[in-house]
This record gives sequence, C-alpha cells and structure tokens, in this order.
Amino acid sequence: MNGHEGQQSLGIDETRELWSRQEVEAEEWSRYILTNMNDLVYCCDLNGIGLFCSPSVTEWLGYRPEEVVGVKYTAWCQPDPEELGKLSRQLLRHRRATVEWRLRSKAGEEVWFEFAVRLNKDAPKGPMLLAVGRETTKRRQEASILAETMRMTRVGSWEWNVREGDIELFDQLYAIFGLEKQTDPPSGADILSKVHPVDRKRMVEAVNAALRSGQFDFECRFEIRREEYLYLHLRGIVTYDEEMNPVKMSGTVQDITDRKRVERELQETVERYNSLKKYNHDAVFSLDLDGRIINANAVAERLTGYKISDMAGKPFSEFIGEQPLSQILSESMQDASVAKGIDKIHTKYGHTSEVLTTVAPIMINKKNVGFYIIAKDITEQKQLLIAKEAAESTNRAKSEFLAMMSHEIRTPMNGVIGMTDLMLETTELTETQTEYLEIIRKSGDTLLAIINDILDFAKIESGKSELHEEMFDLRKLISETLDIVMVRAMEKGLSMDFNVSPDVPDRLFGDADRLRQVLLNLIGNAVKFTYTGGVTVTVRRMEQGPDVKLCFTVQDTGIGIPKEKIPLLFQPFSQLDHFMTRRFEGTGLGLAITKKLVDLMGGDIWVEPHDGPGATFVFCLALKQTEDQAGGVTGTLEEVPSGKKLNILIAEDNEINRIVLKKMLERLGHATREAANGLEVLQAVAYESFDMIFMDVHMPEMNGLEATRVIKSKLLPEKCPVIVAVTANALAGDRENCLSAGMDDYMSKPIKPAVVAKIIRKFF
Repeated sequence: MNGHEGQQSLGIDETRELWSRQEVEAEEWSRYILTNMNDLVYCCDLNGIGLFCSPSVTEWLGYRPEEVVGVKYTAWCQPDPEELGKLSRQLLRHRRATVEWRLRSKAGEEVWFEFAVRLNKDAPKGPMLLAVGRETTKRRQEASILAETMRMTRVGSWEWNVREGDIELFDQLYAIFGLEKQTDPPSGADILSKVHPVDRKRMVEAVNAALRSGQFDFECRFEIRREEYLYLHLRGIVTYDEEMNPVKMSGTVQDITDRKRVERELQETVERYNSLKKYNHDAVFSLDLDGRIINANAVAERLTGYKISDMAGKPFSEFIGEQPLSQILSESMQDASVAKGIDKIHTKYGHTSEVLTTVAPIMINKKNVGFYIIAKDITEQKQLLIAKEAAESTNRAKSEFLAMMSHEIRTPMNGVIGMTDLMLETTELTETQTEYLEIIRKSGDTLLAIINDILDFAKIESGKSELHEEMFDLRKLISETLDIVMVRAMEKGLSMDFNVSPDVPDRLFGDADRLRQVLLNLIGNAVKFTYTGGVTVTVRRMEQGPDVKLCFTVQDTGIGIPKEKIPLLFQPFSQLDHFMTRRFEGTGLGLAITKKLVDLMGGDIWVEPHDGPGATFVFCLALKQTEDQAGGVTGTLEEVPSGKKLNILIAEDNEINRIVLKKMLERLGHATREAANGLEVLQAVAYESFDMIFMDVHMPEMNGLEATRVIKSKLLPEKCPVIVAVTANALAGDRENCLSAGMDDYMSKPIKPAVVAKIIRKFF
C-alpha cells in the first residue's frame, strides 16, 4: 500500500512540474509577442495612471516603456473632450469601445492612433483599462482628403447600429441636413420625422428590404426648414454577424437637389413640347399638310409592320385604302373628335387591323402645319368580345344540357328511390329482402348526392357549394358505406374492416352526405383496384378541443400507386396511366370531387407514398360535438303525424312519379287527384278546391311555372292552394325561379316521404 501511495505522490509532483513549465513557457511567449508586435499595448487604472506599455511605444513615439508607466496618460495623449465622454459612455454600457485619439511623440510630433479599449473589472490588481492601438495618421490624411471631396460633392456618411438603434452622423451630414451637432446622436425616429410624409412609408419598406438583401438605395425629400426640403440619395450596406443577423448599416447621403431640379425642368420641357407623350399607348402618326408621313411612334411600327424610316414620306392613304384622307383631314380642322372615316389600317403583311382613330391638327403660332393621327388597335378587343359571346353561348348550352340531364336522370331516380321506400314501409319482407332494399335505397341516396355535385354547373365551375350540417352517427355512417360496396368486395373475396378509436364520439354534427360520398369514393376505389387481401378503414382522434378533429385512413392491399403519379390523382379527368385507362373504367372525376368536398369541409387529403403494392389515402377534418337535437322529420311515414286530411293535386307528367307521390300522400291519410300537364291543372282547379298542389316544373302543353302564374293571378289569395314545386332540376337558381313564379316552396327529385311530410307540416 505504501508503494502505491508513493507512485500516486510521484504522479502529482510530475503534474505540478509540468504546469510550472507550461506557465514559464506561456510567460516567455507573452514577452516575445509583446516585444515584437507592431501594435501599441497600454494598460492603466481607472484614474488613468499607466500600469504597462509595450516596447513598440519606442518605435512609434520615442518613449521608453518605463517613461509612460506610473504617469497619467494625458502626459503623452491629447484626447478630445467629446470623444472622451463618448468613450466613457460606451465602456459603462458595453465594457468595450473603439476610439481614435491624437498622441504626442517625445519629439513633439502628432501621431493618430485607433485604440480598441476594454474595461476589465476582474484584473488581478484591480479594475483596469486595456487598450490596443494601431497608427492611423496616413489614413487620417486620406480621410481628410475624402472629407474635402465629400464636401464638394455634398456627400456625407452615416452608420446605424441596428441592435442599439443609435445613428451616427459624420460631420459633413450635419452641414447637409442643416443640423446642430449634438452630443447625443439622433434616433431613427428623429431622422424619419424629417422625411417628407409621402416618402416615409416607402423609406421604412426600403430599410426593411435592405436588412434582408444587404443593399440600401433610396431617394427621398428631407425637411431642413419648415416646408423646405432637400432631395437626398441614400446608399448603404448591411453588416451581419455569424448567424446572419443584421448588426449595422453603413452608408452615404448625397444632396441631389440640384440634379432633381434640372431633371424636373427637363421633364416639364419634354411634356410641354411633346404632345404625343400622353398617347404612347396608341399608334401615333404625324403627317404634313399633303398627308405624307413625317414621323411615327413605336406602337405605329408594331401596328403596321413597317419601321419608322420606311414609313417616312409615304402617303398615309396607302394604309387606309380607298377612304378619302384629304376630306378626313379637312374635316378635322372643325372637329377633332374620333374620325369614323378611318376604321381600318392595312399592315405590311396583308392583314387588316380594326382601329379607333382621332385626327388632330398640329398648330404652331396659330398656323396649321400638319396633322396627328392617333389610332387605337381594337382588333384584340373585338376578338375578345366575339370569344366572350361564344363562351356565353357555350355556357348557356352547357347549362341547358345539364338541366336536361338533371331532369332525365332524376325522374327515373325518383321512381327507384320512391318505390324502394314504399316497399320497405308497406310490404312484409324477409330480413334478407329488407337488407337488400336498404342497400338499394342507400345506393340510390349516394348516387343522388353524386348527381347533385356533377350536375350543379355553378358549383363545379365556381368551386362553391353549401354544407348541409346535421346530427349523425359516425360509426353507423361508416358501416352503411361499407354495406354499399360489400357485395362487390365479397365477389372478389376481399375482407372489409373498420376501426374507430374509442375516444371518437358516436354522435357528431356535420355534413353526413358529403362525408359519406368521400368515404364511398375512397373505399370504392380501394375495392376496384384490389384483388387479394382487403380494405381497412380507421378513424382516430387527432386532438382534444371544442371541435373533434378526426383523421380517416382508407388502406388497401391493391396494385399500388407509383410515386410519380401521385400528383395527378386529384386532378379532374386524370387516370394513373395508359394501362390503367385500358384496364379500368372511369372518368377520373371521383378523386377530384373528393378533394373538393374535403376542402369544402375545411379538411385536407393526401396519399401516403410508399413502395410496393397497396395504397393509403388519408384525410383529416374537424366535426362538431353537440347534444342530440330534437325535432325535424326523419325516418319512415309512421314517425310523422298525419294531422288534418288534405285534398291534394298531383301535377306530374311521369306516371311512375305520380304513383310514387300518390302512395306517399295516401299513406299520410290525404286525398289526391292527378293531372298530367299544366292545362289539366288549370281545369282541375277551376272545378275543385285543393289545399295543396305538388307541381312538376317540366310538363308538356303548359309547364308548372306558367300554370302557377295563372293560378296566382286568377284565384283570390284565401282560395289559392299552397303550390310546391317538384322538379328534377337541382341547379343553382332553380329554387329562386320557382319562388319568383309564385310557388310557395320547392323540393327536388327523388322525393323522400320524410321531406313530403315535413313540407305538409310546414303549411298545415
């Protein structure tokens, strides 16, 4: 143990000896550096008594180091009182400063040094100042020459400390600005207050831009006395720290008032004597009294295809054909308005441009010496007008086509959905039959929602649509959506699963139809492109809050999506590839509509990229969580109280639709009559009183709108039945058209029993 302790003691001694040797070497290096360095190193206490001076003082000032140690620095230094005060303030604030002072050599000569001064409060012998200086006499001489040059050119320099906000103006600037030199430097607000009010905002924007770009270049007006301004040109460069934060901006200011005055006078002269300037956006030709071209502008070159030199000397009549130029010029002496005689100009390339022209005489000393012809090319405007009219015509045709298609599709849909509802409510069915009919009805409802989006021209073209929010059961909605595609999935042997996190509420408030359509599009696509495995739908809650933010994921084990094709997925009419187009049917609208619907609901949708088979679509949106709302008419006919027995006229040209509506109304306990067109409606109303008319808008002989106008104009208000529009149209503006014709309400096909009952309750 004693031997081990001896080895430990020996190690400590060796360490101490090493440290001692390193300290000696460091001290020798310090002496070597101080002896040979060219800069002047000086230390003093806070009273200014010298504590140390490097040997370089002998080379620069002729003193030996010991001659300046122990004496006050003022014995060989001549500081300016103002600079001394500035040094004190900077040392108190930052503990470091830079100052340029004049020193006196032993031979009595003046030598300028720039010192970097640092306050060290923790020095071994008490607080002290350390100054490291470099001779700047030659630079001062050059600066003096530069200052004289700047005075002659009325240029001054400045520096802005971005972090501290201080602005330092150098001597010449005080003279330019007409300011008294002050001890405290002006602030940015002081400078900005002198800038002309019109230029202030631009200046702030220019400074902010310069802090980002590194370059400042700005002209403004600066107030030197009340309502007296100088024009100044400011330039600057920005210095950044290691983290690219702006530290300072240094630059110059030049008084350009005289230059601006000359420019303004020149501009006024040009504008006074060049009457063509304000017409530079049109073609301008100057002609002599004989109608020959003297000169023209660049627009005239583009209009005619000729260079100005080629046009000079040509009769202007060559450009206007058989139009009587001499008569037009003569008439312009009395009326310099638009000359209707010149409406076309022929170009070099055989084209004809349509123009709007003005002919004005050139008057010098009250004598007519020629003419100006100002021609505005309106060819493009006319083409745009024609294109606009064609587009409007196309849009009208498209709207008419969509209205027709809406009517043709909705009419049979009304029979499918209506009869399905009636069978579910009036027929004894097995459990399997009921399940199949429920799927037919839900599929019909989903198809109807898709038709609404595709056929509503205004919504698709403008990207606008309305949300119809209501309370719904999320888990039931997903289950019903899966039921719709389950048959096809079972045919392909695919599994269908969904999982909703336990923290997701059952009852939510939102647009259930839109959400169902999004899920149906995504799940339908997944089944379509999957051959083995299955499709999984998961829903998880993203965050807690007043709204329920949900993330829906539809994942399949199908053929997958190439990464480079993902950006095309949500584009209208896009297919993944040519081979996809050959193997799979579809217009490519499904995912485009899906994205629009997700955007409409305030959500976001994307595809998770990954290599290999399978695809994962994700969309997130926020739904409201609220209490169940009572009221409203939903469900089957038995849930709706029948109330008063009404006499109702069914005006519908389609026999199936008449049967559907008749059965619904009779189930509610009401008496019905039928009419196949508007004329039959008028005949029925003339001989019988009705409480209500369900009026189809599109009928032969006389349509529903015309029949409504006649009824409203002929019958007294108290005897007039309630008229409800029943139409297969669902385009923007259809409801307004029906109401403006005098109808009391509106419902679109396919008709649902709950909607019929709700409308009857509204009026009775």
